[in-house]
Amino acid sequence: MSLRNKSVVVTGGAGFIGSHLVEYLYNSDVEHVFIVDNLFLGKIRNVVSLLDDHRVTLKVQDASNYEYMKMFIEKESIDVVFNLAVVPLPMSLVYPKVICEDNVKITLTLLELQRQGFFKTFIHCSSSESYGSAVSPKMDENHPMLPTTPYAASKAASDMFVQTYLNTFGGDMVIVRPYNNYGPRQNERSYAGVIPLTIKRIFNGEKPVIYGDGLQTRDYIYVEDTAKSFIDVYNNRNTRGRSINIATGEETSILDMVRVISKELGYNGGIVFSPPRNGDLRRHCADISLAKKLIGFFPSTPFDVGIKKTVSWYKSLFNSKEVVF
Repeated sequence: MSLRNKSVVVTGGAGFIGSHLVEYLYNSDVEHVFIVDNLFLGKIRNVVSLLDDHRVTLKVQDASNYEYMKMFIEKESIDVVFNLAVVPLPMSLVYPKVICEDNVKITLTLLELQRQGFFKTFIHCSSSESYGSAVSPKMDENHPMLPTTPYAASKAASDMFVQTYLNTFGGDMVIVRPYNNYGPRQNERSYAGVIPLTIKRIFNGEKPVIYGDGLQTRDYIYVEDTAKSFIDVYNNRNTRGRSINIATGEETSILDMVRVISKELGYNGGIVFSPPRNGDLRRHCADISLAKKLIGFFPSTPFDVGIKKTVSWYKSLFNSKEVVF
């Protein structure tokens, strides 16, 4: 399998993971990369360096719009769709109905178009949140789906639709299930993740905030390792019809994560401990043996190295005098 000379869509391609995937695709000799993003969280700044090339096109559009996506995919003779469009977890704590409807609708729109033959290969980005908290030390792809937030439920439901479309209609598709991504370009504004929020607070002279006791764990993976894995998943035919964890297989507590960031920023102050958030996961650590077997996956960025790169990127962003979009 090769992406060479293929026309490819990345929904959510101006977002965090999506923009890194677009860069990898751009360097993979694809014929054309189309970014479909409504810019709710995605930012033009994430892909602006590529948009001068005729091989990259940004479509500011909602990927759940069936009629538009049908017209566009047919017109451009799309071969592959990487679905990374999503409404994020923090928003589900405020607008649960909206994010559940949107996340599922995006997936169903693309599944219907694939079923009708408008494109061949569907690579769907899931989330480890669909598993809920770990019921075993290492969470493999057979871990039960026990979502604890509306966002997690929307991702679990989307996965089930992918699997049932595969079972019922067949098709060339894969579910990629990344764990906790971090790195440059993660949203630092409304509905931001814990790592950019922590960096931003310390940078602004505020104390970092931890919800709960900080001993809850996550399996943090650097975004470039995840983005590259999508290419490897496509390129390996033996991934088809599978769900595949992408992670490091290592646990890091929220408290240790804050300490690593604090050390990198030279911060020696205190930490604010707030009450636990509803639906927060207690433990996450992936079994990545299937990814190793199918695509030779190996996370190449140690956590301290990834945090150093991440902090450096955000410091440059926060120090910038320019208006960034």
